[in-house]
Amino acid sequence: MAGYRKLGRESAQRKALIRAQVTSLIYNGKIITTEARAKEVRKVAEHLIALAVKEKDNFEEVTVQAKVPKKDAEGKRVKEVVDGKKVTQYETVEKKIKKDLPSRLHARRQMLKVLYSVKEVPQKAAGRKRNTKTIDLPNKLFTEIAPKYADRNGGYTRIIKIGPRKGDAAMEVVLELV
Repeated sequence: MAGYRKLGRESAQRKALIRAQVTSLIYNGKIITTEARAKEVRKVAEHLIALAVKEKDNFEEVTVQAKVPKKDAEGKRVKEVVDGKKVTQYETVEKKIKKDLPSRLHARRQMLKVLYSVKEVPQKAAGRKRNTKTIDLPNKLFTEIAPKYADRNGGYTRIIKIGPRKGDAAMEVVLELV
């Protein structure tokens, strides 16, 4: 007997399906799928959330010097002419960044093995590359999701049955973060 559901797919397709649904669950907070898929996705999602909860405070804040382009009143970069070329002027500022400790970095990379990258496109610029943002899902797990579940030992997701699907009568469920 297998230790997992095969979901009627080859292994590569099955892994891709689970990765896509876990990514969607973390990004949106809930998904609608079949009961068998939900039970498989739940295993992977709970593992990722448990990793995030365990490593959420495992970082140090470091102050670094960063070169940032100077901007004028309109928000455009300030340029000066040097040797006949226009060159952007930069200023040095101090920034505080979070530096992952080794175990948190390992957890982040374990998450990136499972999660796909998500690009968010604003409604106004639909269909254009401009203003698209790449969402850092491991960062979302560490900063938004893990603090909610810090005092909870497992059971981060909930499966609610909706009813049979119209086409093939497969039981549909809502898989959501508690």
